[in-house]
Amino acid sequence: MENQTTYSMPRIGDTAPDFEAITTTGKLKFSDYNKGSWVIFFSHPADFTPVCTTEMSGFAQEKEFFAAHNTKLIGLSIDSIHAHIAWVNAVHEKTGVLFEFPIVADIDMSVSKLYGMLQPGESETAAVRAVFIMDPEGKVRLIMYYPLNVGRNMAEIKRALIALQTSDENKCAMPLDWQPGDKVIVGAPRTLEALAERKKDNSLEQVDWYLAKKSL
Repeated sequence: MENQTTYSMPRIGDTAPDFEAITTTGKLKFSDYNKGSWVIFFSHPADFTPVCTTEMSGFAQEKEFFAAHNTKLIGLSIDSIHAHIAWVNAVHEKTGVLFEFPIVADIDMSVSKLYGMLQPGESETAAVRAVFIMDPEGKVRLIMYYPLNVGRNMAEIKRALIALQTSDENKCAMPLDWQPGDKVIVGAPRTLEALAERKKDNSLEQVDWYLAKKSL
């Protein structure tokens, strides 16, 4: 078998790897950008490409949603800052959509390698469509990967963000296909006494002793 280059990637629960980079909004230190807010960090294969244009436009058009949920955006591709600026300008002129969030110019691929955004089996020189969600403490909370030829699902990214924030706030878990307003899952009892109390709790939808849901 041929040897394939591999790059490490952060895992869920890890502290997000820090970096400094040139972006479309100026020089940026990631840990400073992340401090006190949620961050969605996403990569795209290349500027001036059709799928990437639809995706970046989708993020830009959800500016108010992310701001309302204390979430900053930051993009990345293995392109120069000049290519980024020209692309942002072209999309704005053609469609009226402005990418106001920073886009990392990762021309040396250092940040892409740091975050495992390069998948050699897919491409040695273009980042796949990775999505990392970080919490305000700088912890990686969710990771999604899409191939070069499949665009992301914005509704799922938004749903996942709200689910994470709701889970943190209410100390609960989310069932399959959870949407805001749906019932959430409460933790299973850890003692017989807690089990007895649960059986008497009429506010819960109890499927079994270990699976119970409640409304928030």
